[in-house]
Amino acid sequence: MPALDEPLKKIVGGNTAKVMAAHLDLHTVGDLLHHYPRRYAERGELTRLADLPLDEHVTVVARVAKATKKTFNHGKGVRLEVVVTDGSGSLTLVFFGRSVFHHEKELLPGRRGMFAGKVSVFNRTRQLSHPDYVLLDQDEDEDAAGAVDAFANQLLPLYPACKQLASWQLAKSVSMLLDTMEATSWEGVVEPLPATLREGRGFETLPDALLKIHRPRTKADIAAARDRLKWDEAFVLQVALARRRRADAQLPAVPREPRPEGLLDAFDATLPFTLTEGQRQVSSEIFHDLATEHPMHRLLQGEVGSGKTLVALRAMLAVVDAGGQAAMLAPTEVLAQQHHRSVTEMMGKLAEGGLLGGSEHGTKVVLLTGSMGTPARRQALLDLVTGEAGIVIGTHALIEDKVKFHDLGLVVVDEQHRFGVEQRDALRAKADRPPHLLVMTATPIPRTVAMTVFGDLETSVLNQLPAGRSPIASHVVPAKDKPRFLSRTWERVREEAEAGHQAYVVCPRIGDEEDAPKDRKNAKRGQRGAAQDTADSTLELGEGVAGDTSDGEAGADGAERRPPLAVLDVAEQLTKGALAGLRVEVLHGRMHPDDKDTVMRRFTAGEVDVLVATTVIEVGVNVPNATVMVILDADRFGVSQLHQLRGRVGRGSAPGLCLLVTDMPEASPARARLGAVAATLDGFELSRIDLEQRREGDVLGQAQSGVRSSLRMLTVIDDEEIIAAAREEAVAIVAADPELAGLPALRTALDALLDAEREQYLDKG
Repeated sequence: MPALDEPLKKIVGGNTAKVMAAHLDLHTVGDLLHHYPRRYAERGELTRLADLPLDEHVTVVARVAKATKKTFNHGKGVRLEVVVTDGSGSLTLVFFGRSVFHHEKELLPGRRGMFAGKVSVFNRTRQLSHPDYVLLDQDEDEDAAGAVDAFANQLLPLYPACKQLASWQLAKSVSMLLDTMEATSWEGVVEPLPATLREGRGFETLPDALLKIHRPRTKADIAAARDRLKWDEAFVLQVALARRRRADAQLPAVPREPRPEGLLDAFDATLPFTLTEGQRQVSSEIFHDLATEHPMHRLLQGEVGSGKTLVALRAMLAVVDAGGQAAMLAPTEVLAQQHHRSVTEMMGKLAEGGLLGGSEHGTKVVLLTGSMGTPARRQALLDLVTGEAGIVIGTHALIEDKVKFHDLGLVVVDEQHRFGVEQRDALRAKADRPPHLLVMTATPIPRTVAMTVFGDLETSVLNQLPAGRSPIASHVVPAKDKPRFLSRTWERVREEAEAGHQAYVVCPRIGDEEDAPKDRKNAKRGQRGAAQDTADSTLELGEGVAGDTSDGEAGADGAERRPPLAVLDVAEQLTKGALAGLRVEVLHGRMHPDDKDTVMRRFTAGEVDVLVATTVIEVGVNVPNATVMVILDADRFGVSQLHQLRGRVGRGSAPGLCLLVTDMPEASPARARLGAVAATLDGFELSRIDLEQRREGDVLGQAQSGVRSSLRMLTVIDDEEIIAAAREEAVAIVAADPELAGLPALRTALDALLDAEREQYLDKG
């Protein structure tokens, strides 16, 4: 009987096991058992081709419509083009070289087969180049006949595969493993669901569910298996999070209640506006948590511009009022400097206080970054260790060993997804007793994601924008299809500048030689899986062409893809061409921090008309006079990132305009993504779209994308009811038996989910 942690090579052979490990992240028997089919096809049923994802390895079931042999290179080369169809669309299979004559004899019109390969685009037509295939109606061929026999009278499982291992090869390996498991009565497979829960909800046993997901006889088998396996994932994950919440609740913390007529009251009295109802409600929730004897663990999320920084500042002031210190961790120096500038401006004279909590005139607010000069850094460290500084705002420099606090009471983490768990944990460890934690994100998160990924955090949502925020109009600019639209883009920028407003132009990369190798790699693989068919793109900026196409890489259609547009190139082109005469400056992450700060100060003061920047301005930057944002190569950015960038305009009384410039063809997924961003300002709706494209990432690990995920069957965007129900069951079980002493099988399943790395991750939070 193979154990679930046994290496796959004993079941599938050494070579196959190596491919599975290298390309599919499958290493053990358990990994392969839980490598579920992506979908199923019925023998004789034509599956949809119309929605095939570009740049992904797929397996399709289709019928040959026609096959055409063509010559090229003056008759020296030959290729076979085979069009297959499913009634909803068509797909072209392309073969070159000597194999053409073999495939020509097999792929005759009317033949049906399973075809596997990577979807690309050539001449605006989806194609598979040299796909693997098995014919499902050719009994003369022994291998094909075997495939037919294997799948006769049942649904065909189509597995997530790779170039080196086709779906039907995976199916064969899974079938071998299932035979072995059945022969030993599934010895060693534990039931994570308590018997009362499983029976009460009428679930399949785990062995039955695994059999039905891999060898379904009917669609009802698939539905029953999925219901059971989704519950396994949701329940075990929620048990892990419930145990974490309970452990946190046992930790001691210093209650932090603001004193009456103290710093917080003095600050509120200086505000030139009224807090929104949402800000008041969220602040009330935070103040309640801060006053308890257990550490606060709260997630603060909301729309771009909803006032999260103000809410966080009021929380920090409350802690200072109570005799503690507060630290805000920002991901970049630009953002740390911006936060420091905003906080000190909002506080005014209250940011010039003396001793911690001892003066009605406020407290000291210090900035700590890695690039600070030695005298300034030494003074900041002294202010922290003595307690004179009640608030510190900084970057990763805050977590260095030399940084000591007098009494750290609150940690605020801004843009949490940019920090590793170790970094957050290192800052929290600087307190003698566990400090309160407020995690902020400017990217709205669907409820189910928050419940799953941040299940150990209480969640506060700001969905009400402050008064005075102006609407933002967003439009996609198809630069390749309609060059006149791009010319009009620069005209609009000039019009806004001449009206006294300012503009951002955002580019994917910086543009120096040191940056090029990474960006050529990005150009080759694209971002977010978008189609890369922009070989003859120009994106003319007034004079010349931005981006040298000479060192491009192949796109998905085999044509050359130019590198992403670069800040330094674009700024030069605009200064000489379309925006000549305007004050244009650049901002990017490789500039010296003092230079970055100087540029931002000049832009904020209105001394710069157009700021050409990387995504360094994505969050936190607040210039109310900026009304236009042009995002070049917008298809290279994710949905949430585009939403964040767009939020930098429309922050004042004048309406905002965001122009998403792209070379992508109208029918591409990239254009659809940009269209979704342009169609709504609802960050929560966009986050759902983003999640549907990227999946959840590893909810118990440090991966931020869907490549490595703890969730194989459950999708948090669709399975809200399952997650909510599993959470209720998990909370009840953990409350009754925190150590799971009476549920050894659940404990085993939990140990399997939480390997050493993930357990450490969860413990740190």
